[in-house]
Amino acid sequence: MDNLLNQLREELEEAFSELSIPDQPSNLYEPMRYIIGLGGKRIRPMLTLLGCQLMGGDRKRAIPQALAVEIFHNFTLVHDDIMDSADVRRGLPTVHKKWDKNIAILSGDGMLVVAYQYLMQAEAAKLSKLAEVFSITALEVCEGQQLDMDYAAQSSVSLEAYTYMIRRKTAVLLGGAMQLGAIIAGSTDKDLELIGRFAEDMGFAFQLRDDYLDSFGEQESFGKEIGGDIREGKRTWLTIKAYELASPAQRLRLDQAFASSDVNQRIEIVTSIYHELGVAAMLTAEIERYSKESAVALDAIDGNEEVKQQLRGLVAYLMGRMS
Repeated sequence: MDNLLNQLREELEEAFSELSIPDQPSNLYEPMRYIIGLGGKRIRPMLTLLGCQLMGGDRKRAIPQALAVEIFHNFTLVHDDIMDSADVRRGLPTVHKKWDKNIAILSGDGMLVVAYQYLMQAEAAKLSKLAEVFSITALEVCEGQQLDMDYAAQSSVSLEAYTYMIRRKTAVLLGGAMQLGAIIAGSTDKDLELIGRFAEDMGFAFQLRDDYLDSFGEQESFGKEIGGDIREGKRTWLTIKAYELASPAQRLRLDQAFASSDVNQRIEIVTSIYHELGVAAMLTAEIERYSKESAVALDAIDGNEEVKQQLRGLVAYLMGRMS
């Protein structure tokens, strides 16, 4: 699986190195090159290439659409960082910190336009479907971000509402990314729906896995500080489920822990309540459920069996070990 991912990443990085972004005005275009150059996993554009190959196409034909997906994704990061007042992205200053907020906003807007320019580099007969899928996906991502901000101002959020928000904010872009590649290959509408379902469920399972590992993973393998979500007071599946199941006494302990300025004590108390309520096992079951649902959708796709096997390996690779 490492070989496949490395090969896809190399193809994409070569394409990114050849991006046609003007030089002037520099305060508009240099931030674009900067954020795109920060790298990342490139999972979304990889799915675009694999979506094309899955449906029997030459994945290199889907490179413009893969670039469009990643440029759009980075556009959302630029604006999200402004909204979150984030100072660091991938270990380096965010665009609005390196330049300023006005430059970041306008450069982000420009990236959305550039994304559409690359999206439309396709046969005329496929442009309408590409635009439809990309536009619906992009708007759903915006819906997810707005809901995330709305929920941050609320005292409580249901698990159903949180699940809907995460699917919009994170998972739909994986589904849309893969569908774009499949459109280039000439996929049927039936397979497009299955492809979207597969990638969305995979993405949702991966997000839930991230929630799990933040509290119960090993720091060395997770790559981030354990308990970071609790430290920041973020609302996650675990937190919402814990409040849902907690007794009045446990709910009071949770409230006091999140109100405490002693973040180490907060992590210790909240994690202990997670253990008391058994929410870790419940989340593991949810991750397994969405993983299986993604597998069912993948099995039903009338596509290249070798690529389907590669995608199964990708899911296993991304999900990793739960402990």
